[in-house]
Amino acid sequence: MCEICGLPVPAPSRRTVLLGGLAAFAASALPASAQSVADTVDPDAALQRLIDGNARYASGTRTNTDFSVGRAQRALTQRPFAAILSCADSRVSPELAFDQGPGDLFVVRLAGNFVSDDGLASLEYAVNFLGTRLIMVLGHSNCGAVDAAIKVVRDKIELPGHLPEMLREIKPAAETALAADGDILNTAITENVRLGVNRLTTAEPIIAGQVASGGVKVVGAVYDLATGSVGLV
Repeated sequence: MCEICGLPVPAPSRRTVLLGGLAAFAASALPASAQSVADTVDPDAALQRLIDGNARYASGTRTNTDFSVGRAQRALTQRPFAAILSCADSRVSPELAFDQGPGDLFVVRLAGNFVSDDGLASLEYAVNFLGTRLIMVLGHSNCGAVDAAIKVVRDKIELPGHLPEMLREIKPAAETALAADGDILNTAITENVRLGVNRLTTAEPIIAGQVASGGVKVVGAVYDLATGSVGLV
């Protein structure tokens, strides 16, 4: 209750609280933990770590199985060596697919793994404040969101709710695939990843500058649901 006007004061929204917290954090110096990550894990080493982890996962020889290890230390800070922009598909789990433990990956997930404004802000946070040196846009085989975008473009189907807003971001990849020969769905999935990589690589002011200086690398990849293997695009 406002003591001056006598009217009830609305509780702050979750978004307001989050933005306020990020603003306060941005005003402070970069934590020493993030600085140490930026100094010790270069983009190429981070990519190789993902590749090696996926090889273990695909072959059934995972090493990250006891997630209680390091829990107390993780409560104090996070040091993700890579950020993954992944599809929200329930069959895709980046931590498992790359055989990494809690705190190793900064994962942003949404259907169709396209670069939304909120997703971009999250990745900027990982790069600017957590010292993350590698960003991977991770598509996957048999992606329902990409398939839906193809049907919207080709068959002119109409979808309910907010789905058209989501598919609008994927339609350019569908249009490219429909204009080409070959497997339309797989072509669109790969093109959608490429478009995501391009947007992140040129995303001013944070990520593009880091990419230009060599401090951050942005790569694309596709996860095969049937084999568990990840192939770079």
